[in-house]
Amino acid sequence: MSDSASAAWNAGPHAGPWENRTNRRCGRKPGRGLEIAGIILGFIFVWPLALAYLVWKMMGYPKYDQAKAFLNDTFGRAKDDLFRGPTGFGGFASTGNAAFDDYRRSELERLEEERRKLDEEARDFRNFVEELKRAKDREEFDAYMAKRRGNGPTNV
Repeated sequence: MSDSASAAWNAGPHAGPWENRTNRRCGRKPGRGLEIAGIILGFIFVWPLALAYLVWKMMGYPKYDQAKAFLNDTFGRAKDDLFRGPTGFGGFASTGNAAFDDYRRSELERLEEERRKLDEEARDFRNFVEELKRAKDREEFDAYMAKRRGNGPTNV
């Protein structure tokens, strides 16, 4: 065992980075019991935040810029693929070929027009089915009323 390791071991239970004021982030020692209880309650009530805190803790409490750099290095390519080009998510950036861009734009407009026509036909069909239901209900009600009138008055 090295001298520094044995010195730290023999320093007692109160030695460590929290006693050395150079590594402190806040004014007092962390309450481990309260922290564990908070994490457990966090997982019960707001698990996404508790999971984020646990990941942040496991990463060694990185500062904002360090965490941002890590996330950009790790997930940068996925973000670039998802939010590609100046048009943002769901938009289409130019391919560099004007003829293809015009073709793509006209095809998308044609498909959008077809979608609008299908939506209109679906709405008309729903209205037609609703009218059929009303007509059937009206026939059933008229038949009931005719039957009721034919049998004479009944005690209701």
